[in-house]
Amino acid sequence: MRQIALAFIAALFLLSTPSAKADEGMWLPMFVKRLNYVDMQKQGLQLTPEEIYSVNNSSLKDAIVRLGGGFCTGEIISDQGLMLTNHHCGFNVIQENSTKENNYLRDGFWAMNNEEEIPAGFSVSFLVKMEDVTKDILPLLGVELTEGQRAAKADSLIKAIEETASTDNDYDVQIKSFYNGNEYYIFIYETFGDVRFVGAPPSSIGKYGGDTDNWMWPRHTGDFTLFRVYADADNKPTKEYSEDNKPYTPKHSLPVNIADRKAGDYSMIFGYPGSTDRYLSSYGVEMAVNISQPAIVKLRRQVLDIYEAEMAKDEQTYINYADKQASVANYWKYFKGQTAGLKRLKIYDKKKAEEDAFEAWIAKENDRAEEYKNVISNYDEGYQELSKIILKSTYDIEAIYRIESVSLAWRSRGLLAALNTDDEEKQAKAIESAKASAQKHFKEFSYTIDKQVFAAMVKAYSMDIPKEQKPEMFKQLVNKFKGDFNKMADKIYSNSIFTSSERMMDFLEKPKASSIEKDYLYQIAKTIILEDYVQNLGTQKRAINEKLDNAGRLYLKGIREMNPTKAYAPDANSTMRVTYGSVKDYFPRDAVYYNYYTTIEGIMEKEDPKNPEFLVPAKLKELYKAKDYGQYANSKGEMIVNFISNNDITGGNSGSPVINGRGELIGTAFDGNWEAMSGDIAFETELQRTISVDIRYTLFIIDKYAGAKHLIDEMNIIRELSPNPNTIKEEKVEEAATETAE
Repeated sequence: MRQIALAFIAALFLLSTPSAKADEGMWLPMFVKRLNYVDMQKQGLQLTPEEIYSVNNSSLKDAIVRLGGGFCTGEIISDQGLMLTNHHCGFNVIQENSTKENNYLRDGFWAMNNEEEIPAGFSVSFLVKMEDVTKDILPLLGVELTEGQRAAKADSLIKAIEETASTDNDYDVQIKSFYNGNEYYIFIYETFGDVRFVGAPPSSIGKYGGDTDNWMWPRHTGDFTLFRVYADADNKPTKEYSEDNKPYTPKHSLPVNIADRKAGDYSMIFGYPGSTDRYLSSYGVEMAVNISQPAIVKLRRQVLDIYEAEMAKDEQTYINYADKQASVANYWKYFKGQTAGLKRLKIYDKKKAEEDAFEAWIAKENDRAEEYKNVISNYDEGYQELSKIILKSTYDIEAIYRIESVSLAWRSRGLLAALNTDDEEKQAKAIESAKASAQKHFKEFSYTIDKQVFAAMVKAYSMDIPKEQKPEMFKQLVNKFKGDFNKMADKIYSNSIFTSSERMMDFLEKPKASSIEKDYLYQIAKTIILEDYVQNLGTQKRAINEKLDNAGRLYLKGIREMNPTKAYAPDANSTMRVTYGSVKDYFPRDAVYYNYYTTIEGIMEKEDPKNPEFLVPAKLKELYKAKDYGQYANSKGEMIVNFISNNDITGGNSGSPVINGRGELIGTAFDGNWEAMSGDIAFETELQRTISVDIRYTLFIIDKYAGAKHLIDEMNIIRELSPNPNTIKEEKVEEAATETAE
């Protein structure tokens, strides 16, 4: 009898409760009230729309920052400008400040007071407001314009509006297009140029699992770093570091919640997602899967093998190349996973079905048929043409420009242009600029690594690019060395001014244009990158992109007309977005289940003293053995490390805050999951997951591991449970079930 009652009530509960599905969409926060608020409330949000986004009052948006131009996101977590982001977002700062004597990559870094904080070398921006300016741009882009003319006209209008807005204040102003050029929005920012490095765990915590675990769940990574934002004496932004600057007092900082949480609890992510391509056509998917992505994966793997072999031999080389290796490795695995996901989930077929439905819709009315008649044919023709040159285009950048000495030679164009004039002042400035560039370049340069990369990449280029697409200069160079690419590398690298700091600096004392022009590395850069990639392929791509841009703009306009009641989220474009969902487990494949959180137990289970990706610091092991987790363990005594939620994110969201229904910080987003790597092109409702560092693990490392309790004391720590309407309903169901059974 009791079992029947329980089953009946549970069934009623399931029917009456909103499903905790993953919701596709990176939404502009200014539209939350109109588009998303009712659904967000159903899933557990307890804030008002004005508490999320407000121009006139303090709101969540005022605690979210864009790092640089949008390479990552950060959140303010104290009233003294303390900022939290990912370890991999701060990795370049950690690496650049590491030496053999003070190896912050290996040992971590913690400033015990403001005076010990280190200038970070990047800026952060706070969003002041965003506004719709479509009415000021779109009506002036007449149907008689070609797509190229339309883009030029839009750029001119955007520039004029930005300049007008910029003269009104000291803000940074940016206008971005949305829905493939169907709408336009202006974004006003306050940018702070004085940001300082406060703390980071060692890489054995911040990068635990390395490339092996990258994009994978279960995960056990303490991927966090701390910085601080500084302002002038009046709490206003400054352009650069100054000893007179003070910690910034923000309009809003996020409270930090360390209470228990459950599967189904509301989660919201604020941040600056970089780019998605959710409206990519089936033709674009086909080209990515069959040509461009496999090429990227192949070339990056070859480079990584060289990097990693040499990094393992020498500590200084490891320090110098740690950031380069991480950058190459991240998107090597990303494209590998995305290609597999696009195939496995049959994304081409799904896109094709959507396009067939679109064609059927436009065929129903003559006016539609006339306006949209060229959409699918332009897609078809454009991608046929692009597919002929995309391999060459990919190799130009991923193979040839990847060679560090070639990229340095490429950057000498300004110096060469100055040397070919009689303007001594211009020449002097160009020489000083070249010296500064060379000093920075050679500080983290390995002759041995780059020579190997050169031989491998030039060989791949020679073997894989069709004969008719290879420049004559390149073919002659290969013939000169009879296809012996190691011999070619030895000869070129032993003589080039671009492979040696000493040769470069000697040259810059009395530079001659002819010395640059005769250098083989400059000739390669000039021929393949400038003449071929920029000029030749660039001209071809512009013509092709006119077709594709026209198709993309009209297709998106059309499908929004076709489904007028559906809210379409715009593709990510490094502007502030909010996504929402819940903390949630998942079933990645048949007979496999993944829980929604991991614990410190998993760190110890994965430990491998012979594998640098799975080293565990001695102090962390001591804390684990003593179960010395302080206030940061959950009610079961577990030390939670990472958790997953079904929020929609992409690159640029790294470091974004994961926020509960009350507006409190519960974690920091840092990755997506392997099974949904196709998510930037096609969102997968059942599989999409965001992997985040649990804020309790972050605080545990800061407090118990690093002994930096002064940073904890800055924060507003919340120890109460965050009520979840769905959880409350569940508890009432359980009570009713008990009463019925009795």
